[in-house]
Amino acid sequence: MSGHNKWSKIKHKKAATDAAKSKIYTKYNKLIQVAVKNAGGDITAASVVSIIDAAKKENVPKDNIDRAIKKASGADAAQLHEVLYEGFGPGGVGMLIKAITDNTNRTVNEVKLIYTKNGGTFASSGAVSWGFTKNDEGDWEANPGTELKLSEEDEEKLENLIEIFEENDDITDVYVNAA
Repeated sequence: MSGHNKWSKIKHKKAATDAAKSKIYTKYNKLIQVAVKNAGGDITAASVVSIIDAAKKENVPKDNIDRAIKKASGADAAQLHEVLYEGFGPGGVGMLIKAITDNTNRTVNEVKLIYTKNGGTFASSGAVSWGFTKNDEGDWEANPGTELKLSEEDEEKLENLIEIFEENDDITDVYVNAA
């Protein structure tokens, strides 16, 4: 019976790595679908090519990439939406939550619940986004002068909140104006 414990450890470690890979594959699947949809089905568009390159760097299998492109070109393409939610985290930090979802009602409720359980506040559109601008890559950056310095306690709470948001399958990015 000496092999049971070793196999058990291997099995649990493999399950954890497989779950992490699956999360990455799902994220890139959605990103590719939205990019292809926004490009009107043109897979040679710069936005599509950059996301596919990023997916390849994360070792997403070619089959998964092809499947996402095919799905975006089909009837299911209209189902995914890119949404941006705003809110305030610990210490009054402004947060932008970028998500790709097929059900905006479910996702907004999940985001509100995460904020509520972790001491944050969900905000209406425009309440936080004024303090951010998009950079050349399409990511949000805090405007100069809007960054907040946090205490160590608030910084830990913020890191925990960001982790919880990133565990959600629909959420792709979290942007904050903390220094």
